[in-house]
Amino acid sequence: MSKDISRRSFLGIVGGAAAVAGLAACSGDEGGDAQGGGEGTARNVAVVCSSAGRNDGGFNQRAIEAAQAVGEENGWNVQVIEPTNGIPQALETLGADGYDLVFNMEYDFEALINGTGGADPLAQQFPDTTWVVFNDNPNKNDDGSVKFPNVVSVLFNVNEGAFLAGALSVLVNENSATLFGDGYNFTAPDAGGRAMGFIGGTNSNGIVVESYGFIEGINYEAEKLGVTYDYYAKYDAGFTDSAAGATVAGTYYDQGANIVFGCAGSVGDGITSKAKEVGKLAIQVDDDKDDQQPGYVLTTVLKSTGVPVQSICEALAADDMASIDNEMNYSVATGATGITDLSVISEYIQDTDTWETIKAEIEDLTGKVGTEITVVNAQIGETFDPATCPNVNIQ
Repeated sequence: MSKDISRRSFLGIVGGAAAVAGLAACSGDEGGDAQGGGEGTARNVAVVCSSAGRNDGGFNQRAIEAAQAVGEENGWNVQVIEPTNGIPQALETLGADGYDLVFNMEYDFEALINGTGGADPLAQQFPDTTWVVFNDNPNKNDDGSVKFPNVVSVLFNVNEGAFLAGALSVLVNENSATLFGDGYNFTAPDAGGRAMGFIGGTNSNGIVVESYGFIEGINYEAEKLGVTYDYYAKYDAGFTDSAAGATVAGTYYDQGANIVFGCAGSVGDGITSKAKEVGKLAIQVDDDKDDQQPGYVLTTVLKSTGVPVQSICEALAADDMASIDNEMNYSVATGATGITDLSVISEYIQDTDTWETIKAEIEDLTGKVGTEITVVNAQIGETFDPATCPNVNIQ
């Protein structure tokens, strides 16, 4: 079964529990002595960071803050792990140390679900630990049944948010000459400027799901306008090299793209810097980064990891983990994903009438996506057929 989560408020929070750089302090003594809290039950919780690191400004950081906030309130031991010897060893150590709840932010499920080197799956070895993974559901048998009851898969329908970003990008691109004034250097649409770029960290379902949604959003508006867009994509940029992000984005901008979407952690910082340098636009992901380079970040496709982390931690505190399903889905309607309110970029718009028309179109699409408009979702095994997007030439 899957659960579509209703909208919840998520307060900006500052964590106070400890963080460690590697495995040496997995069960360390910082972050409280785990006395008291909740029903008086001591809990051990860990957040295992992806390669983007704990201070990535979004995906890892918001999960950490949420876990630390609930942990601090309940007197738990909350550890932040940036693995030095790989994800499998980090998870095995935490399981052996008896952690109650482990959030695995990295896209690496093999040891947990299937086992490696002839060993049993970690989820089987440590059945008293609840393991939470993100951006995919590897915990399903071929018939759709759940493999391990102690594994929770969290899925954000970022395909829907990316679709909105794609539709917005075409509308902005087609009207860039009137929307923006000095300080921008857009390639005119009819002079080679009908192109978009996408830079992803890895060729994984958690990344391509955003690219496919972006393509479908581009196609949706391009088809209505009777135009065709070129699409440049890279899926192995990693998550840490901002300079590489700037270099690849610069290539796409030189090829006529006016907007480049980065789904690659800190690599996206380089994309936004290059956008400002060349007078074009970028799209960011995860946490709201619209003010990172004000006026040059069109929007952010949101993935609020703090929302599910807070929900799961609160369930643990209430001794109500039975309320947490093995698959948790967060759609645009939940508020945990979608795009930003465009308030930052709005400050740089000079043609307000056209801008209001564009925003009205995006608001209308927001109400339709997921219902009237279905967007392919690679995270749940759906495949993307380029033939369904004839107005996008994938390069």
